[in-house]
Order: sequence, then structure tokens, then C-alpha cells
Amino acid sequence: MKRAVLTFVLLAVACEKKSTEPAPAPAASPSAAASAAPAPPAEIDDALLAAFKPALPAVFENKDNPLTEDKITLGRALYYETRLSASNKISCNTCHHLDVDGADQRKSSIGHKDQEGKRNSPSVYNAAGHFVQFWDGRAKDVEEQAKGPILNPIEMAMQDEKSVVAELTRVKWYRDQFAKVFPESKAITIDNIAKAIAAFERKLSTPSRWDKFLNGDKSALTADEKAGFQKFVATGCTACHMGTYVGGSMYQKLGLVKPWTSDKDLGRFEHTKNEADKMFFKVPSLRNVEKTAPYFHDGSVATLEEAVRLMGRHQLGRELPDADIKSIVTFLKTLTGEIPKDYVAEYKVPAEIPPAPKPGK
Repeated sequence: MKRAVLTFVLLAVACEKKSTEPAPAPAASPSAAASAAPAPPAEIDDALLAAFKPALPAVFENKDNPLTEDKITLGRALYYETRLSASNKISCNTCHHLDVDGADQRKSSIGHKDQEGKRNSPSVYNAAGHFVQFWDGRAKDVEEQAKGPILNPIEMAMQDEKSVVAELTRVKWYRDQFAKVFPESKAITIDNIAKAIAAFERKLSTPSRWDKFLNGDKSALTADEKAGFQKFVATGCTACHMGTYVGGSMYQKLGLVKPWTSDKDLGRFEHTKNEADKMFFKVPSLRNVEKTAPYFHDGSVATLEEAVRLMGRHQLGRELPDADIKSIVTFLKTLTGEIPKDYVAEYKVPAEIPPAPKPGK
């Protein structure tokens, strides 16, 4: 009874209010409507951006491997060189396609005799700036990393260093170029091969609109993208993904809060054999992440949205709403950079002699 009386009173008050309200104002002009639109999100504080600076450099320097144009040209030729594989079919570019953001868009790459690798191939773009190389960090820099695949029996499968050197020595252009680039030794060695490839990789930089924003161009990002960055920070993603590369600067346990979906690959432990390293992986850079699916060390996740969802669940212990995921992905797309097409164009080495058959081909 009391509820009915209360309802009647409220209806009466509403009717009285309606009868005394002035007539609705004429429709606002477009300009007036625009001025009444919700204000855009507050500009991002420069102090917050400091955790992501400096912006991406054009060159990732290494004082122990100074760059020259001749060394870079040699490295570019070697990057595409199939003579570095036992089958004469595989090059660095086979697993790290420079025309598609430096990866190969497979769960794991296919190597010698169609063997499938264990881990997803990360992008080579901007990788020279990371604190270590490979998912387990077993190489300290790209100079050391460049040697690994050439001698790996699943990847390029060359028998030994002597075989690699002998193969390149057969080509006059390589003999001349190594003598020019490394005048002290004038030698084709596995270390010099790696230094040349790494020199080329040290200029594989892909600056994006995010870098323009970091450098002070506040118009480089839209309001939605700025809101996405703020959501990225507020969600806690910056616990691992910060700095110039938005990652690539630390190891972290995969499944920090909730165990990961598979422990088939134990990450850094498989290199160190240290129990404390189980399920620890190098945190990947989010540069160009929009273009480098599938995701994670095993390539098990096909979409960026699902990758963000799983990170929220397993690393932060949070079930992220779809709206938050969409907002974060909107920001992540600003990290998509521009491929330097002229720089990465294949260098064609003069073919003086046909490649000789190799053992195990």
C-alpha cells in the first residue's frame, strides 16, 4: 500500500514538473552541437611519457661493431644469402621477412628439410636495440645471434664454420668485400659474417606515429589512441612493456599470476638449467605488434585482442572487459612503424659460379 502511494506521489510531481517546464529550445546549430560535445581526454602528462623515452633511434649503435656503408652492403647481401644454408634454399630472410614486418607469420618457422622449429620467430625490426636476443636470451646481441641459425641443424643446418667459410670463399665478390670491410684480417670468418649481418640489422628501425608523439607532436595520436595509452598504463601493462621498445628490456615469468596454458617450453630454463628460470622469457617488444601475429613464444594466439586478454588474465590476474581490450589495441596500433623499403631491398651478389652441392642437401 505504501509503495502504491509513493508511486502516485512521484507521478504527480513528475506531471507537475512537466507542465511547468518551458518549451524545448530550437535544435542547436552544428557548430553549437560541436561545442557541446564531450571534452577529449586530458592530455598525457610528460612525466608519464618519460618511461617510454627516448623515441626510437635511426641506428642501434654498437661500439664494438662500428658501421660503414661497405659493411652494411655486405651484411645486406648476406642477410638474403641462401649459400649460408646446407640446402642453398634458406636465408635469414626466410624466417624474418623484411617486406612483412620482419617475421614470417607462422606459429614456428620451417627450416632444413622442412623441419619445424620450436619457437615463433620474432621480428628482426628494432631487435638490435633489445637487451638480449632470442626468447631465452642466450645471445647478448645481434652479432652473437646471427651465428646461431647458420649452424643450427633445424634451421640453416651448415655442418660447421669451416663449411660456411668455404662456401663464401668460392665467390670472388665475397672475397673482395670481406677484404675491404675487414682490412686487418681480410678474412672470411664466421665472426666477420655475423658482424656484417648485424651491421645491416642495426639500421632496421621502424619509427611510428608514437615516436612523433614522444617527440612532442601532440596531434600525432587521436583522442581514442591517447585514451588507449592511458588504459594501457592504468591496466598495468607497463610493469613489463615500457621504454623505447615498449618491451624488449627484461625477462618475465609467463603465467606470473595464473599458470600459463602450457609448460611444454620452459623458456630460459632450457638454456640456463636454473630452476628459478622456469617459464621465464624475454619480454617481447610491442613495436609493430599489430603486424606480427601469431603471438607468444609458441605462436599459439592468432589475434592481438586475444593476446591482450590472456596477458590480463595470466600476468595481472584480471579479466579485462572487451571495451578495455579494444582501447588498448587501439593504442598498440600506433606502434606500427614504416618499413624502410629502399634500405631492405635485396642486394644481388654477382653469380660467378653455381653453388656446389653440399653434404646433407
